[in-house]
Amino acid sequence: MTKRDYYEILGVSGDASPGTIKKSYRQMALKYHPDRNPGDRESEDKFKEAAEAYSVLIDPEKRSVYDRFGHNGLRGEGFGGFSGFNSSVFADFEDILGSFFNFGFENIFGKSHQRGTNKPSRGRDLALELDLKLEDAVFGTEKEIKITRTELCPECDGSRMKTGTEKSVCSHCQGRGQVRYQQGFFAISRTCSECRGSGEIIPFPCKDCRGTGKTKKKKTLTVKIPPGVDNGTKLRLEEEGEAGDQGAERGDLYVITHVKRHKFFEREGNDLYCEISIPFTKAALGSTIEIPTFEGAEPLRIPEETQAGQTFRLKGKGIKDLYSHRKGDIFIKVLVKTPKNLNKEQKKQLRRFAEFMGEKLEDVDKSISDKFKDII
Repeated sequence: MTKRDYYEILGVSGDASPGTIKKSYRQMALKYHPDRNPGDRESEDKFKEAAEAYSVLIDPEKRSVYDRFGHNGLRGEGFGGFSGFNSSVFADFEDILGSFFNFGFENIFGKSHQRGTNKPSRGRDLALELDLKLEDAVFGTEKEIKITRTELCPECDGSRMKTGTEKSVCSHCQGRGQVRYQQGFFAISRTCSECRGSGEIIPFPCKDCRGTGKTKKKKTLTVKIPPGVDNGTKLRLEEEGEAGDQGAERGDLYVITHVKRHKFFEREGNDLYCEISIPFTKAALGSTIEIPTFEGAEPLRIPEETQAGQTFRLKGKGIKDLYSHRKGDIFIKVLVKTPKNLNKEQKKQLRRFAEFMGEKLEDVDKSISDKFKDII
């Protein structure tokens, strides 16, 4: 029987890259794998055919021989079909299938490739949100937090067994941690459902933790908040998460900061923004005012003829960067106050000033509408 072209089997072109070949084979392995098509002889044949094509095209030497001489050239090189896998290609083959089906297996020629039993799992990571004032973010601080997390059971010390008892070998898998099934041309090994891969059974579980080896406990921790944290900053406390299984390491605790809004400052990155109102006279004639900062009051010179909305900067008076320690700035937007509750004399003086400036208060001011006409 004439064999089909390997490139045609995998649906790739003759110049396909190894990545393309692997991707196409992965798709075919998923589609035709015996696990997904039990009892389907045609799917089994296609799966075997794709595996043979992949083993040749993924191997640079065999692919080169095949490209020049076809199937006959491979016979001259001693390739006898599916048995021609070398160890590196078979490991790659196992990696592709194992990542999807989570099994160890033996190929049809008896070479065993087991994925091993379950190892003790590392403890889960925990996350906690922490509210801070802007002052805390500026200077850094220490905060006490309370969490509830799993700890090793003090009664059995995480062994899960009742004191004075021992584990026994799992009768379902005979202590191997895996159960072997014959399916098609594969012998598939699955994790034992009775012992969950450990190979051992606990006949007398600890009553305090009900055989889990863990209990829930409240814990108080002190967290150091460095200067410069912002909304969403994630601080990692190593091995302060959940306890691991059977002596495995703890998980980590992540503290995620949330900085509350400030009454005076708005924050953007490491810069601070604020608005201040000054009298018309100070804006017109100039003055020096004090700006509050987190390091104390700072003088700010307001020059003559300052306009409403004008912005000034205090350099290096903002927030220290969390990583570079460079400090941001403070930006001050000036608002001009209109005087209220004027008496007769004050109004009289303002009218005299307006006349002196050539302003006619009773006339309709058309300057704004005239500017609009120029725009459109």
